[in-house]
Amino acid sequence: MKKNLHPNYHEITVEMTDGSQFKTKSTWGSKGETLKLEIDPKSHSAWTGGKQKILDKGRVSKFNKKFQNFRSDNK
Repeated sequence: MKKNLHPNYHEITVEMTDGSQFKTKSTWGSKGETLKLEIDPKSHSAWTGGKQKILDKGRVSKFNKKFQNFRSDNK
């Protein structure tokens, strides 16, 4: 097996968007550095359930138009 093949695995600090921090091990950066996140589960709408803009380029309306006669009265 080749020597020095694996990256250096060390402890870093991760800073969330709200300023809270935690320590973890990573291959990112060098020992003791701080990784500042731009998005995280506390702020991003994918995790918080915030309103998202749907970009379907007319696919949904095209589907609805194609199958408009197949709608049932029961919901």
